[in-house]
Amino acid sequence: MKVFLVRHADADAEIPEGLGDEARTLTTKSRAAIRQHFGALKERLGTPSMVLTSPLARCVQTAQILIQAIGYEGPLRSHRALLPDGPVGAIDALLRQNPEEALLLVGHQPSMGSVTAHLMGLQTFPKPFAPGTVLGLELTAPAVPDGPFSAQLLFYAPPGQPVLESL
Repeated sequence: MKVFLVRHADADAEIPEGLGDEARTLTTKSRAAIRQHFGALKERLGTPSMVLTSPLARCVQTAQILIQAIGYEGPLRSHRALLPDGPVGAIDALLRQNPEEALLLVGHQPSMGSVTAHLMGLQTFPKPFAPGTVLGLELTAPAVPDGPFSAQLLFYAPPGQPVLESL
């Protein structure tokens, strides 16, 4: 199983009046830049089986730009496990519920870095998970029910930097 973890693109720092953090949207500048970044990764991402996103506006917008950039026409669904600061175990449950061939998850930091470290068996992920970063993992199913997944890095692609295939 392949899992692609994506941190949402740069969002406005200002919270819209009368609304909460969940309403913050992407900056105009980041929308154009991130579309180009995602387009350059189209071959590496292939065609995901499913795209899941945090329900917050900035993640939904990022996911919409991403699916347009790679030509994905399948389902786009929101999932609470991808909310900011969600427990790492929620992603394990999500992966067990969606044993797709290729799953693309759009979320927030610090949870994207924490999930990556968890899946790779690391204390912390050693690289920054900047806005717009895409990380590909090859997952191995747990040896026992409810056991831990194990993952190997396929690539690490922060915007504006070379794609790395090893850390």
